[in-house]
Amino acid sequence: MHIGVDMTKCKSYAQCCFLAPDTFEFDGEEALVYDPAPDDTHRLRILQAAAACPVQAIRIDHRDLEADASPAPATGTPGSLTATDRVVVVGASLAGLRTAEALRREGFTGRLVVIGAESHEPYDRPPLSKQVLTGTTSAGDTTLPRTRDVDAEWRLGVAATGLDLDAHEVVLAGGERVGFDRLVIATGSSARPWPDAEQAALEGVHTLRTADDAAGLRRHLQDRPRRVLVVGGGFTGSEVASVCRTLDLPVTLIDRGPAPLTGGLGEAVGAVAAEIQREHGVDLRSRTSVTALEGDADGRLRRARLSDGSTLEVDVAVIALGAVRNVGWLVEAGLDADERGVTVDAQCRALDRDGQVVPHVFVAGDVARFPHPILDGGLLSVEHWGNAVAQAEVVAHNLVTGGTAEHDAVPVFWSIQFGHVLKAVGVPSCADESVVAQGSLESRSFVVVYGARGRTVGAVALDQSKWLDHYARQIAAGAPFPPRDRTVHGPPNLTTVSAGARPTASVQ
Repeated sequence: MHIGVDMTKCKSYAQCCFLAPDTFEFDGEEALVYDPAPDDTHRLRILQAAAACPVQAIRIDHRDLEADASPAPATGTPGSLTATDRVVVVGASLAGLRTAEALRREGFTGRLVVIGAESHEPYDRPPLSKQVLTGTTSAGDTTLPRTRDVDAEWRLGVAATGLDLDAHEVVLAGGERVGFDRLVIATGSSARPWPDAEQAALEGVHTLRTADDAAGLRRHLQDRPRRVLVVGGGFTGSEVASVCRTLDLPVTLIDRGPAPLTGGLGEAVGAVAAEIQREHGVDLRSRTSVTALEGDADGRLRRARLSDGSTLEVDVAVIALGAVRNVGWLVEAGLDADERGVTVDAQCRALDRDGQVVPHVFVAGDVARFPHPILDGGLLSVEHWGNAVAQAEVVAHNLVTGGTAEHDAVPVFWSIQFGHVLKAVGVPSCADESVVAQGSLESRSFVVVYGARGRTVGAVALDQSKWLDHYARQIAAGAPFPPRDRTVHGPPNLTTVSAGARPTASVQ
């Protein structure tokens, strides 16, 4: 079987753990972990767990469902797409797959082509930095469950290298051209590499973005390195450090900021994250950077030199310095595209360099840079699971119907590390003030709410996920900051804490 859990919906009710304990379990109080490719002998229990989930967060590949999941009969295409049109999706990613599925669900019956640079079918990335690294599952078992048969022509293992808008053609590596009537760009992002190419090529130096990346890093972790070096204290770096401690491996995390996660969540939450990491045995060094990686005569990583003058003996380094959007193939296309992504309007239609809509080209997922109400129309790029799914739905709907639906979903993202669930809504990184609205930092069970210019723009919960739906609604409604009420217990006892979230490259 192939299953997935929409962690933007999961509220840790634990029904799945009770009903299918061989597949679902908690790491700590609220951190759900699961086997994405469970044995078919557990099928009945998994179906029961999916049905019992109060928020319907469990997704099961349609081929594993007993119910008839055959494609809905064609009902015609009420909008501009016709049965003779061809839609090309570039990017066999989460956003690409969900767009293809939504196109069929919306009634598109024409030809559908999905192009992917990797040879793998679309897979789920969140398990790569968790279950795959711990060895709970393999990278090959992270294939995304499909909600329906998309009846597509899959062109996997071949990268798009160019786009000819005048001819309506995508250029592939090797020179082949694939024509389209409508194009969806869903090429996502890549891990930002270590800036020195020679040092980056040392054996033992890794980035973590793809299934192959995760498989390679897992192999090196299995060799029990003397010490693992993690460069970067964001979500990926912190999750890798968490896995290392789970595996009882010595790990040093180097971060230029005052504490892990500060760039996205602010100094108060970052300070709690730092305490948790150190208590779990992470050698955390903040306000420090790596100046050089050095190898031996055989090209194997041996040590790292730090900005404080010290040296670390390490065999494995994980470069976790963020992501870069995959727009290199669009350089000559005439679209408004750069390292920040492809600019789109609220309806997910691509804009050209003059700011005009390119009517036949839509963009979804990490690679899209879109206007969002939280930023008063400012452009936002989001690298999170939920955004890719929500944007794919809008793209497919507007493609099939010729509609004008807008993508204004409140971003939701999560991380599981050191036995804790850290979940957030909105855009905390754009805040200039924040308060603790529920719980306390000392108890390490809290909700911090973020504000900017008197408006609520984000909320972060540590092991308090149940509150976030409320704050997501507040953010969407443009509610004032600080929050004036709690959902059940009356006026909040607010504690002001430092927002300190420096704007990130993903927010423009």
